[in-house]
Amino acid sequence: MQQLVRRQVLSVAAALVCGTTALAWMPAAQAATPKDMLVMAGTLDEFSTLDPAEVYELVPMEYVSNTYDRLIRVNLAKPGEFDGDAAESWTVSPDGLTFTFKIRGGQKFHSGNPVTADDVAWSLQRTPLLGKGAAVVLAGIGLNKDNALQNIKLVDANTVSVTTDRKYAPTFVLSILASWPASVVDKTLLLSKATNNDMGNGWLKTNEAGSGIFKLGKWTANQTLSLDRFDGHRAPAAMKRVVLRHVPEASGRRLLLEKGDVDIARELSPDDMVALDKTGKIKLQPVPQAVIYYMGLNMKNANLAKPEVREAMRYAVDYDGIQKNIVKSLYNVHQTFLPPSFLGAWKNNPYKQDVAKAKELLAKAGVPEGFAISMEVRNSYPYNEVAQAVQADMAKVGIKLTLNIADNKQTLAKYRARTHDIYMGEWSADYMDPHSNAQGFAWNPDNSDSSPYKLLAWRNSWDIPEFTKRSNDALAESDTGKRAALYQAMQKDFQPISPFVIMFNKVSQVAMQKNVKDFTVGPIYDLVQYRNVKKD
Repeated sequence: MQQLVRRQVLSVAAALVCGTTALAWMPAAQAATPKDMLVMAGTLDEFSTLDPAEVYELVPMEYVSNTYDRLIRVNLAKPGEFDGDAAESWTVSPDGLTFTFKIRGGQKFHSGNPVTADDVAWSLQRTPLLGKGAAVVLAGIGLNKDNALQNIKLVDANTVSVTTDRKYAPTFVLSILASWPASVVDKTLLLSKATNNDMGNGWLKTNEAGSGIFKLGKWTANQTLSLDRFDGHRAPAAMKRVVLRHVPEASGRRLLLEKGDVDIARELSPDDMVALDKTGKIKLQPVPQAVIYYMGLNMKNANLAKPEVREAMRYAVDYDGIQKNIVKSLYNVHQTFLPPSFLGAWKNNPYKQDVAKAKELLAKAGVPEGFAISMEVRNSYPYNEVAQAVQADMAKVGIKLTLNIADNKQTLAKYRARTHDIYMGEWSADYMDPHSNAQGFAWNPDNSDSSPYKLLAWRNSWDIPEFTKRSNDALAESDTGKRAALYQAMQKDFQPISPFVIMFNKVSQVAMQKNVKDFTVGPIYDLVQYRNVKKD
């Protein structure tokens, strides 16, 4: 089975945009933004390309979501259900392998070219044929360079079919085909811009070829990204223009919001949000994210290999204290591997700090006096602060925790090489399906050092043939209710024995002017949408 490799996200930095420099077409100072323009402040430094077949960073996914239609979209109000986008309807073959999509008629690209089924088929083929970052997502359903032309077919002038390499849960396949690598691009335009058979990839790094509700206005790296309303879309947006301003510092984003220079500020600090809330002039919109904050315990360490030790460490942590005093509204206590919005999510937080119980478990493990160990920690908020709190908590039960604080590249390198004792970080889903996290935390078909599958269970040397089988079984289950039950049962058995101390679920806090309505922020960046936003 071809597996989807996900990246480890240690910090979900700001979402969106543009620079501290005022835009040429905007006054340097203003009391309020125009009613038909949405201006957001965040960060733009993740951008290296605008090609949806190459994008594999968070904020660029958000850009793609709003400039390109795709086959279907996740229904944010009903996890596990989907709405048509370029496709108006779809069916699944009796054997569960082939998904057939009827493509809408009358749609146009931003260029004026018609959106055809041929464009859709070519777009889906293009992603694995290019073999760039986004190709790994479609590989999750077995689509690759070798079979893309055979398994993605133009059936007729209005129909496209996709055949997977084996039977998966239909919701899993549809989640993949609802993600940004399934964006529909303008075949005619891109072939006219192609060089060296790159299918327009070079040109698309700085240009756009979509049919989405917005079209690219101007992109200035690390400064500004502006999107203009596409009036030819079947459902035109209320906003004439959306502007993303790159403002690296949270304090700068807050200041712009207070002055009225921006409508929305993303990823502010807890202190900034408290201060804004006190003014009574700004509203805060909390959105739980598909981001799990955890500690990974390497089973190569003799002490950590003992189940009683791992359970003791779960009881040593003061989750409520850390949430209240450090991460505040940015994280909620959460102790299972599926985020709250996912199919099969199971809300169960049994662990609270219990020093006596932790000591009892350590004694049972044969280490009544505790032991010394180290933890890899990224040198940024909130990792430093949370790690120091955990260090103090562990000391109460006799575990002497040394913090190895370094930059993201260094900590990840040790984690991926399995040379850590404990690793503190975050895991973010790439798409809205429980397999995204089950595969990370509870799937490890090859525990050897040479394994091609180096996800979280592997990184912590957890050899789990039973959980691997259960993850595969859940992935193949076609009944949504039964599939959800399988994931809940997995989490119940996983929670007390795993090499993970799962602590929190991230909550995105969007600060906005009170006249902003219907700004849609999903659990992942790929689902942030500007199509419904309006201003009173």
